[in-house]
Amino acid sequence: MFKRLFSLEWKSFFRSASVGRSLGLKILMGFLGLYFTTAFLFFGIGLYPLIVEYFPGEEPLFLVNRFVLVWLILELAYRFLLQNLPIMDIKPLMLLPIKKRKVVDFVLLKSLYSFFNFLPLLIIIPFGVYNIYKQTFNTEVIIAWMIAMIGLTLSINYANFLIKKTFTDNIKALIPVVGGIAVIGILDYFKIFESSVWFGKGLNEILNYPLLAIIPVLLFIVFYIWNQKDLENKFYLDSTLKEEVKDANTKEFLWTKRFGDLAPYLQQDLKLIWRNKRPKTTIYLSILFLAYGLIFYPNETYQDMPAFFVFVGIFITGIFMINFGQFIPAWDSGYFPLIMVQNIPLKQYLTAKAGLITFSVVVLAMLSTPYLYFGWKILLMNMVCAVYNIGINIPIILYAGSFNRKRIDLDKSPFMNYQGIGAAQWIVGLPLLLIPVLIFWGFYKIISFESGITVLFVMGIVGLFFRNRAISFIAQRYKRQKYAMIEGFKQSGE
Repeated sequence: MFKRLFSLEWKSFFRSASVGRSLGLKILMGFLGLYFTTAFLFFGIGLYPLIVEYFPGEEPLFLVNRFVLVWLILELAYRFLLQNLPIMDIKPLMLLPIKKRKVVDFVLLKSLYSFFNFLPLLIIIPFGVYNIYKQTFNTEVIIAWMIAMIGLTLSINYANFLIKKTFTDNIKALIPVVGGIAVIGILDYFKIFESSVWFGKGLNEILNYPLLAIIPVLLFIVFYIWNQKDLENKFYLDSTLKEEVKDANTKEFLWTKRFGDLAPYLQQDLKLIWRNKRPKTTIYLSILFLAYGLIFYPNETYQDMPAFFVFVGIFITGIFMINFGQFIPAWDSGYFPLIMVQNIPLKQYLTAKAGLITFSVVVLAMLSTPYLYFGWKILLMNMVCAVYNIGINIPIILYAGSFNRKRIDLDKSPFMNYQGIGAAQWIVGLPLLLIPVLIFWGFYKIISFESGITVLFVMGIVGLFFRNRAISFIAQRYKRQKYAMIEGFKQSGE
């Protein structure tokens, strides 16, 4: 039966209407997978000698065990953000004499072949083999440790499914969980309660009593059965139908009326963001990525690379512009044909989009002012990058929108969701992020830091001065492409 179900999945994949349209994305993901496979494999092979070199006197296996808890938390985090739940179209199967348990087991076992389960093996197995080669412990002991680590990885795999089903539709409910993990991390960092050390000591006991390796395996089995029972209980067409009672969202954003003719378009965009999952998430991500500079500004490595700080400034102040703007007008794909048959001037439509993005850049620039702590040059760069985003990058991203042909489901989660992503989304990132860096770097190298900043600022002001003409030109482009966009937005394939 499993062979037949696998055959159906295989045919469904290759007969999908979206295979051809998403071929470029699949090739790109293949290259990324190859890159991470190589990186993890080299790290797994080199982990033992690196520990010996940089931590002399430490037993490598004990040191690794001390950081396993941190790794598991990070693994759970990136799985939650990137890993998709295993799915299968059960509607045609419900008419056939196939037991629910077999279909559920097929779906769950299919997830074992996930790339996310493969990556940890590239560290666990080479590191374990290196320990066997060095004969630091008995071979049986190292094999027991490897089994325990694989059991923990698979436990995280199935625990992630339970967490995603619980919290994906209500991200706010996850805040207390994240807060609790943050508190544990702070206590560990200040050595008030070192949870990672105690977890490591527990793993060290496996080296003394190899039979303890069965505990992570049992944990994996518990999470598997939990998922199994959960899916069996939802193995009905109407399992997701439930009575939902909530207050109607009647927010009208009446304050936008002060913007005159642009008010209806601004209200439409604000309602779209406020009421739908995917666009609303762009707000949360924009606030989250404000902390992006903390990775680079304190780092001594980048202090002699001011051109890199231009990249960071463009990114921080323009993250909403990038996340939201690159999908214009695909956000309106559900009713784009209606917009086109109405007496709606495209110039006003695009001007409202530009105004909304401009407001986001200004707000993010203001929220980035605490970076003054790292010096006035950092603050000055962020402000100049904000001006450049407003004057130059906003028209660029609006123009790139005329190439969008893929519809977007507003209520789908944005994590590992490639719906609406095409070649335009990948290409537009180059002029948005790299051109200002190259411009600044050229003037910085030839003349001075101040000249590079001045050129970016002047370009932003000039772009703002000519914005009206730029939007008129872009509107003409939209008019020429509107029928192709309408046809593309009708397609349901991702």
